[in-house]
Amino acid sequence: MNQPNRKPELLCPAGSPEALRAAVTEGADAVYMGSTAFNARMSAKNFTPDELREGIALAHAFGAKVYLTANTLIYDKEAEELLRTAEQAYLSGADALIVADLGAAELIRRRIPIALHASTQASGHNADAARRLAEAGFSRMVAAREMSKPELAALCAESPIEIEAFVHGALCVCHSGQCLFSSLVGGRSGNRGECAQPCRLPFAVGKATAYPLSLKDMSLACHLPELARMGVASLKIEGRMKSPDYVRQVTRIFRRLLDEERGATETELAHLAAVFSRGGLTDGYFTGKITNAMLGIRSEADKERTRSASEQTEATPTDRKIPLSLRVSLHRGQPITLTLTDKTHSVTVMGETPMEARTAPLTVDMLRRSMTKLGNTPYVATDVTVEADEGLMLPVSALNALRRRGIEALTAQGATRSEADFSSLSDTDIAPPKILSVPCRSAVFFRADSMPAEAAEYFDRIYLPLSQYSGQTDGVLLPAVIFPSEWESVKTALLRAKELGAKHALFGNVGHLSLVQEAGLVPHGDLRLNVTNRQTARYWQEAGVTDLILSPELTLPRLRDIGGGAVVYGLIPLMVTEKCVGRAVADCKTCREDRVVLTDRRGVRFPVLREEPHRSLIFNSVPVYMADKEAELARFGIVHRHFLFTVETKEETRAVLRAYREGQPAKGEIRRIR
Repeated sequence: MNQPNRKPELLCPAGSPEALRAAVTEGADAVYMGSTAFNARMSAKNFTPDELREGIALAHAFGAKVYLTANTLIYDKEAEELLRTAEQAYLSGADALIVADLGAAELIRRRIPIALHASTQASGHNADAARRLAEAGFSRMVAAREMSKPELAALCAESPIEIEAFVHGALCVCHSGQCLFSSLVGGRSGNRGECAQPCRLPFAVGKATAYPLSLKDMSLACHLPELARMGVASLKIEGRMKSPDYVRQVTRIFRRLLDEERGATETELAHLAAVFSRGGLTDGYFTGKITNAMLGIRSEADKERTRSASEQTEATPTDRKIPLSLRVSLHRGQPITLTLTDKTHSVTVMGETPMEARTAPLTVDMLRRSMTKLGNTPYVATDVTVEADEGLMLPVSALNALRRRGIEALTAQGATRSEADFSSLSDTDIAPPKILSVPCRSAVFFRADSMPAEAAEYFDRIYLPLSQYSGQTDGVLLPAVIFPSEWESVKTALLRAKELGAKHALFGNVGHLSLVQEAGLVPHGDLRLNVTNRQTARYWQEAGVTDLILSPELTLPRLRDIGGGAVVYGLIPLMVTEKCVGRAVADCKTCREDRVVLTDRRGVRFPVLREEPHRSLIFNSVPVYMADKEAELARFGIVHRHFLFTVETKEETRAVLRAYREGQPAKGEIRRIR
């Protein structure tokens, strides 16, 4: 699927009809856009059903494909609405759906014959993720933006499906699909398209205030030949929240670079930064130069450069049109006909029957002028043939209506899809039975030295990070991210853990299950799998996963309806970052000792733990605490209770266990974050 040295597709954002037009007229090979539901940019203007049909028709007229985003997590009650959205996209002519939720993908795949692309929200970052997604019906995977050149090249070489890579635009500091910061702290879920961008806010750094989570926008404009050589199938520009002028200017530059098969010059890179940036652009992940130089914020100077760049180019947009051949036939006693032909399609439409002219008969020149008034359409008449008998006339309104019908018929070509293409789904398919949970108490201790002896008595299963495992418990926790270069070392560590007594493994990524199974360990699904509906839960069950910790974004009623495990105590991980947070707010010694803390502008403290080699795990400031909610947990059928221990000392952990045995309400020492 990934062909080295083949010119990649240029995929551009279309957050509005105006942005879509800007993208396709500047030479985008494809655009991605969202409808009014189930897309990860709900704050964008997006497309109504009518705008969706018109936008797809316009893009197709320019020869561009259209991918509709349906890349949020869904709840069970939304399954039918999701299918209606997908059906509408299919009937409107969309070429693919971009999906993050595996359960949603399964529903769509069994119902609608449309291509599926795995969103970056699916957190794909290795070839095993690509292989599993291929088995689930996906034809393309969007790679994690954090991948370096060697990692991305290895992924392209091994992937059975197309790899799409971001090449320009905003960078989330957290691995996509793994961020709960906005949701759990601000009540706006990034996984549901409502991110409030807390990473762009200031935090305390020593006695000063800085922005340790705000990254500059990325740009790989200098690396396009390298991406083509490694076989990246599609180059994606971020920006569905950006203006049409941003889309126009960025698309124009990338189109030129791809056509000329070269990287950007310093002048072109400077112009891209002027169009929009946060203190400049970065290629730090791709080049492996992951330093504080990647940090940046949107300054007044940046905004002024954007205004200046817009003023300089707005007056001269590219006016790319599609060549069109027209043939007009006007004869006595016959309806007037108009035939339009572009590069791939031809249509003929009929109008009214002409009358004998009393004063001003239609001439060949008059008909030519009328039929070539293509105005705001994507077409330009380059070849016009008119056959007309003399002495005939038709109202101007009839000629205009004929021309409009012809253009509409031509742009509708290729979108002849029918509801008859859909497969039927039963109620059980749409909402399968809840999964059965086995009573269990499980726990993760992120630091092995904080686990007291009493834990072995209280918990049925305990997981320790794989990097810290030496046979103390029966379970290991896999790293949140395993790039291709890390695969063999993790595999070796898992086999070693099994030799030391591990029987169980907790994993949280679509590309990690095979590692667990090949090592002969029992697989358990972590909260990072983002399971929010029964369909996704069933997917993982059928894949051989023993049980699941469901998403911490779920309410108790939703947890009840799905079944599975729930976090009942602990600091929820809010982010996993490729860039070391410790380097931005402290020093390497503090980071190695897991003493890094992020303090926000209100004085709220978020602990940060290191994950080998230099990733950071940012945790919430206060724990989930449900020791005094036993009756409520029982009423909602939460029988698999999961605990997370992060910064607690052994004594604090003992206090937590005592509180849960006795059903105590939360106390200050339990809630305290050092």
